[in-house]
Amino acid sequence: MASSNKSKQQSGTNNNDSEFPDGMKVLVVDQSPVCLKLITTLLRKCRYQATEMNNFAEALTVLKQNKDNFDIILTNVYDKGQINGFKLLEAGIEYDIPVIMISASEDVEIIKKGVDHGARDYLVKPVYLPEIKNIWQHVFRKNV
Repeated sequence: MASSNKSKQQSGTNNNDSEFPDGMKVLVVDQSPVCLKLITTLLRKCRYQATEMNNFAEALTVLKQNKDNFDIILTNVYDKGQINGFKLLEAGIEYDIPVIMISASEDVEIIKKGVDHGARDYLVKPVYLPEIKNIWQHVFRKNV
């Protein structure tokens, strides 16, 4: 992240600073077109810049090629197949990008697996505006 962005984010502790978290860059990945559209709509309501993808392998490629263009990753767990939310979690950790896992499952073992592997948070679908509005905190903590 550019130092100018970092300084804007660090100044986000001042209640008079209206810039952060507006414009925060989010990579959101979900294989469900309906869920992807809902999450993207919520992100944009919060004035976050959303890059939406419904293919995990393509998302991983985009992330690798543009790792400096994302502040945070929201990914569905989708624990099937070779490339899934956990692969994106690994990449996010490698590139020092906070990752939030999302799933319709409330299975404690899957939640533990995500958190044990480094996820900053785990949201259960359906996801609501207050949850999305607060994801900026994970980026802020990383930069402070």
